[in-house]
Amino acid sequence: MTRYVLKRLVLLPVLLFLFSVTVFAIVQAPPGDFLTTYVATLASSGSSISAEQVEALRREYGLDQPVWIQYLRWMENLAKGNLGLSLEYQRPNAELIGERLVLTVVLALFSFVFTWVVAVPAGIYSAMHPRSALDYTLTILNYVGVATPNFMLALVLMWSAFAYFGVSVTGLFSPDFVDARWSVARVVDLLKHLWLPAVVLGIAGTARLTRVMRANLLDELNKPYVTTARAKGLSEWRLVLRYPARLALNPLVSTIGWYLPALFSGSLIVATVMNLPNIGPLLLRALINQDMYLAGSILLIYCFLTIVGTLISDILLAWLDPRIRLEES
Repeated sequence: MTRYVLKRLVLLPVLLFLFSVTVFAIVQAPPGDFLTTYVATLASSGSSISAEQVEALRREYGLDQPVWIQYLRWMENLAKGNLGLSLEYQRPNAELIGERLVLTVVLALFSFVFTWVVAVPAGIYSAMHPRSALDYTLTILNYVGVATPNFMLALVLMWSAFAYFGVSVTGLFSPDFVDARWSVARVVDLLKHLWLPAVVLGIAGTARLTRVMRANLLDELNKPYVTTARAKGLSEWRLVLRYPARLALNPLVSTIGWYLPALFSGSLIVATVMNLPNIGPLLLRALINQDMYLAGSILLIYCFLTIVGTLISDILLAWLDPRIRLEES
């Protein structure tokens, strides 16, 4: 196990390098660059900028250099622990991302906990009581949860809260606490607003994981070792939780690799619709305005989370299922 983890950690820089090439190619793929978008925005608002000023800015930002030179400069900064400068905000990317990182982590953790706390018990109950009234109810709710886009659910809940209760549920803070310093009162206000976006972001994943847990547990319950355990007089709930449930968790644990970065992105559309101050809308704005260094830094962070999530999944799978042995050679 230790050797396996060390090998994966050694491969981490290589994988990040390959991802960095891919990410930089993606953010450079759209025609034009940041200044092209900037000039078009000025023109649409009735303002203008001279060609000499545009050329001076292009040299200042290094956009007059070939793509491979721009990439090497970006990598040089990354090697020094510098995520670069945002072309739009004229601020360090690390500072922009850091401002939203705490709220992003909190929201991701709440969504993750909600998904697992609801999905695992619901899946276990449905598998142990197949074709019961509650099983059919959970099945219908799961289908609705999977079929309903998260942003549509967010819009419906926002409209319902405002139409029937006169309450605005956008954002993560009340207007009085948006720019306030961190305090007990601000944390309490955050918790009051946090539950709805956490549910919206986690509802689709909850529905999927519930169905997966139910299907896998039903398969495990029909295996000979379960029949043998019942014959020895082991109580049903103790039997299910001790053996089949652990094995049925394998597919759920294996999804952490992609689920972790998805939660951190906060579902771009949902975060934009609900005005959530996390990393998702920042990435969307960077992509729209072709702020390549900011967009590339955020995408590279998502790639890093995917690698870490996959490693965590592999370790947890080996711990949950004794039949899985990680390579030691």
